[in-house]
Amino acid sequence: MRRRGTLKTGLLPGGNVALEKIGLTEEDVRDEIMSEEQDLVKELVTMSTRECIQAIRDLPMCMEDKKNIRNQVLASKSSKKGFLLTCSADCSEQISLSLRRCGVGLSSARQAVRLWQGTMKEIGGRFGTSVLSYFSFLKWLLMFNTISFLVNFGFITIPQLVQTSGRSPDVRFTGLELITGAGYFNQTVMYYGGYINGTKDSDFKYNMQLAYFFTIAAYLVLCGVSLIYSMARSFRRNFVLSDLSSGSAWRLLCSWDFSMVNERAVRQRKNNLRVQLKESLSEMMQTNFLPVSERMKQLGIHLCTWVVSAGLAAGSCAAIYYLCQYNLQQIKVSQNPGNLKEEASTLLLPFVVSLFNLVIPLLYSLLSKVENYSNPRFQIYVIILRNVFLKMSILSILCFHWVNNVTTNVPMCWESYVGQDLYRLVIVNFFFSIFGSFFGEFLRRIIGTRCMPSIGIPEFDIATNVLDLIYAQTLTWIGIYFSPLLPLIQMIKLFLLFYLKKVSLNRNCQPPRRSGRAAQMQTIYIALLFFPSFVGALSLVAYTVWCLTPSDSCGPFQGLNTTFEAVSLWMEDTAIISEFSWAVWIYSHMIKSELFFFLLALIFLVLIYFFWQITQGRKMLIILLKEQIINEGKDKAFLLEKLRTFQNLSLVPYHAENVHGPQYFERTYQTESDYSEGYQRGACPEEDTPPFASSALMQAMMARRQAEEEDEEY
Repeated sequence: MRRRGTLKTGLLPGGNVALEKIGLTEEDVRDEIMSEEQDLVKELVTMSTRECIQAIRDLPMCMEDKKNIRNQVLASKSSKKGFLLTCSADCSEQISLSLRRCGVGLSSARQAVRLWQGTMKEIGGRFGTSVLSYFSFLKWLLMFNTISFLVNFGFITIPQLVQTSGRSPDVRFTGLELITGAGYFNQTVMYYGGYINGTKDSDFKYNMQLAYFFTIAAYLVLCGVSLIYSMARSFRRNFVLSDLSSGSAWRLLCSWDFSMVNERAVRQRKNNLRVQLKESLSEMMQTNFLPVSERMKQLGIHLCTWVVSAGLAAGSCAAIYYLCQYNLQQIKVSQNPGNLKEEASTLLLPFVVSLFNLVIPLLYSLLSKVENYSNPRFQIYVIILRNVFLKMSILSILCFHWVNNVTTNVPMCWESYVGQDLYRLVIVNFFFSIFGSFFGEFLRRIIGTRCMPSIGIPEFDIATNVLDLIYAQTLTWIGIYFSPLLPLIQMIKLFLLFYLKKVSLNRNCQPPRRSGRAAQMQTIYIALLFFPSFVGALSLVAYTVWCLTPSDSCGPFQGLNTTFEAVSLWMEDTAIISEFSWAVWIYSHMIKSELFFFLLALIFLVLIYFFWQITQGRKMLIILLKEQIINEGKDKAFLLEKLRTFQNLSLVPYHAENVHGPQYFERTYQTESDYSEGYQRGACPEEDTPPFASSALMQAMMARRQAEEEDEEY
């Protein structure tokens, strides 16, 4: 559509005298304006509603004229609809309206049933995005474990329950199994030992070996793909496409939702925007320029704190390793494995591990206060890095113990023993999370408000709580082979933990004193969940499947040298059938080939490098486009200034001919000032228009008249 605008006759200087000079009358100008408006209205009537609205917005008019054009378009459409509306058209319009209302209703219902939607908004509005990122991460992990449980329960547990229906464990349930995971649970489908490869005498045939292997393999592949996709999407949104320089302006000018009518929702949104603006401005002002002596001092403090933190992690790992050796000796000399006292003694190892995971991060938090970081987000990253080093070191010691010591020294089903250890670690870690919320937040609030006011109300420790979630999820991934139903325990734990942390946050914690933007923290959390958490768990499960010998007395893979041998035997049986020769070829030349995986890894590296280069090129293009926008603005300002100077100089003879005396020039400059003020207010001036605008309009009219005369001649 051509960009049009309405012209005002009062804009012409000198009135009818100026019109006579260019060969026009006031009636000609008025008719031209009316014809232009009618053509514009006719063109807008033929457009759709969305295109019409956008076209009216783009018109170079003031708001009053745009409203006039819109009213004419609506009146024209309503009159046309009154003549052409039929019964079928009315019915189709009603159906379309009903469908749109149904879509809006479904969208509102989906927002209403979304888990913890209102609670998340309250937390973000009161405590900021840093604290909100923890609860968003917890919710994301809950959805992740829900999918894991449904997959394992549907393809492994239900077929096993169907095959072994009517069979009950020989051990009586005492209740202690809910904490220790031993006793009654040891003979159920909770652990690896509860699954067998036999089938009942019926037409139902189900290969539990292949189901167990491929279900766990498919789930781990799904987890890896989901993590990579989530990490890439979050990285693209928070690192590649984020613009830190314009984020505050965007939030201030463009982020308000005008569809909100509820007073409580409006208040929450205002608090949320206030906290986000505070976070953005806080990070911009927290750049400290220290002298060289202060930098060297800070460097020495950082070096000492890192040495202390590494020493604490090394000491914890040594203590846990010797405790594992002690537990193994107790198993060898045990005379009655089903005794309640001996079952309770198995809680010693998870108790010590959880105690280290609770106490040492508190020491890390104290060390970070000594370091006195100016940027709160960087302080969180340092604490997270130290906690990752601690927890992954402890898990490495435990995995080494399970792979090298338990497999050779446990006389019975060693897979179920490892599954029980993982179950106890998850349960005891949950109790210590509650314990940490009570002593770390509740008691500190009591002491800070009643006994020692100088301490103050505690803040929510984001780094420690996030690392607890990553640690528990790592245990769940490791235990997916040894305890297929462990994701169910993790689901229940995360669901309860959300409400416990929410109550503790609202009652015991205060908003962060130093605000830090957390849009990029979610990406860091997912990256840590992928590496080293998921990659480490995947490595342990792959080593167990390909290298370790399964137990001879339990499990679906008893009698095989390795778990993967079940796939090899299945391929040998399938090779007899000619229809599946393609599957045998893929297994022989691709899955068992090291060269194939080497080439696959090489292709992935090339693709990663290619996309990295594309990203770098786009970043450079964005920088160049921003510089071009700045230069275009400077060019426009320069041209407008030159045009204003030229027009003022060209109008001097005209003013000298028609008006004599300095009073006219004073009135002229006063008119220009009034026009500038009116234009800034968004008004549409008519009579108080400056002479340079009038001259431009007059030149445009003369050019249009000359073009029409040339068209008539041809």
